Amino acid sequence: MKNYLYTIVIIVLVIIAYNFPEYLIEVGGIKLTLLIIPVLQIIMFGMGTTITIDDFLGILRTPKLVLIGLFLQFMIMPVWGYGLTQVFDFPPEIAAGMILIGSSPSGLASNVMSLLAKANIALSITLTIFATMLAPVITPTLMQWLAGEFIDIDFWGMMWSMCKIVILPVALGFLLNRFVPNQIQAIKKVLPLFSMAGIAYVITVVTAAGQASLAAVGALLFVAVVLHNLGGYAFGYGAAKLFRLNKRDARTISLEVGMQNGGLASALAVEMGKVATVGLAATIFGPLMNVTGSMLASWWGREDNQKDL
Repeated sequence: MKNYLYTIVIIVLVIIAYNFPEYLIEVGGIKLTLLIIPVLQIIMFGMGTTITIDDFLGILRTPKLVLIGLFLQFMIMPVWGYGLTQVFDFPPEIAAGMILIGSSPSGLASNVMSLLAKANIALSITLTIFATMLAPVITPTLMQWLAGEFIDIDFWGMMWSMCKIVILPVALGFLLNRFVPNQIQAIKKVLPLFSMAGIAYVITVVTAAGQASLAAVGALLFVAVVLHNLGGYAFGYGAAKLFRLNKRDARTISLEVGMQNGGLASALAVEMGKVATVGLAATIFGPLMNVTGSMLASWWGREDNQKDL
């Protein structure tokens, strides 16, 4: 149960936020959604402190694997998300949110799941880093292409938002880790805990802000997000096998494709001023992918353990 404790805590917080949103929208005259972006910037800074030069050299060691992984990640989930919006016929801003979570890069959770699944950890970390760094260009492009029929997309505005939310904090974390590693050791110890608390905060606040919209389309949106997430795993694995990748690499790409950075998608929804609608799919996706990802990774891991006996 320890593997699911964090997810259980988030589910409890979501239930509280859904039933008592009035206490989690504004405190002391300050809208809690305003803190989502600085919280995510600190999380991205923490990610930057874990990156080394060797991580960037990963693409030179396995360029084919990295390019295949990035292509599948930024192709499958956005297109699959768009297809689901056509089937479910959501209101425009809810539909745009489905595409937004699909167009976001993977997050650190996929690296943990790759470890549990006995997949290719180095490939997982490399894909997460490069997907995150490329996202400021690719995510706005995908949103303009696929979500432009639902809402107006400010390409350059979204690109700048992603740069200040992702690129600048990651770069700062990387540089400090590279040149003054001893000075940030104490910070690095608490950043993982802050990241966990930060993601819980983002999910809770977005749930409260979007409670009315969730009440209107919650059940259908939940079904669509489940299909989006599970389809990512299945299509990612299947496509990797079509490229004749081995089992470990296919598992890695499956998890990278199926697990997205819900916190980043929520922050972008805040920047767009549509967190209560565009941000809802990401709010459901985050806790859900941790449950499904843990189950899938544990199953793969047990499968290998049994073969080793």
